[in-house]
Amino acid sequence: MRANKENAAIVFRHFPFFEGLEEGQLQELANVAQYQQVKKHSVIYREGSRSGQVYFLTQGVVKIGTHSGDGREVLKHVLHPMAMFGELSLAGEQERQDFAASMNQEVEVLSLKVSDLQQFMKADHRLAIRVLNFIGKRLQKAESRLESLIFKDARERIIEFLKESADKHGKRIGFEMLIKHSLTQQDIANITGTSRQTVTSVLNDLKKSNLIHFNRRSILIRDMGRLA
Repeated sequence: MRANKENAAIVFRHFPFFEGLEEGQLQELANVAQYQQVKKHSVIYREGSRSGQVYFLTQGVVKIGTHSGDGREVLKHVLHPMAMFGELSLAGEQERQDFAASMNQEVEVLSLKVSDLQQFMKADHRLAIRVLNFIGKRLQKAESRLESLIFKDARERIIEFLKESADKHGKRIGFEMLIKHSLTQQDIANITGTSRQTVTSVLNDLKKSNLIHFNRRSILIRDMGRLA
């Protein structure tokens, strides 16, 4: 949903965190929210920058990641509308441990100061529980991804990425699952901790085996049960 300062209360209503809040509460959130348009391939915040805001994505796609010692980009999350990010500032983070940037399209976000959101959480325990559960699940996902990097080989990680993408964003067509996306093969490599060449090789192998079909904008999984 496209957002601006005037319709922020309406937009906030669509975020799962704020379900059940009264109109007056949503308007109070909107009154202290900041609206931001971000051009494609632009930084929203950098590693090491001051951590004082929480962001709510309303339009576009945002990547969250870090840089390795040799400067390579390592992606932790690729986020779509109705996602929250920058949430570790609620857990006491003083400086950003990762970066957030728009991908290949313009992004729109609403942001709240940590102090403002904390006040709302104190006033509404339902909101506090939802946000804390969200932070816990995202930390669990980060831990699971670390285990994957340690214990699974490149092919397994790429297939795991395909399955997760299908679960989150896929559209079922009979036995097939269509995933529309805007990721480059380098993006997939950055997410799976592999190289672009490895991603190309694995995807081509899966295509030759008639397990998937892909182009620049979509991946079609022929049969989820056979993808292994």
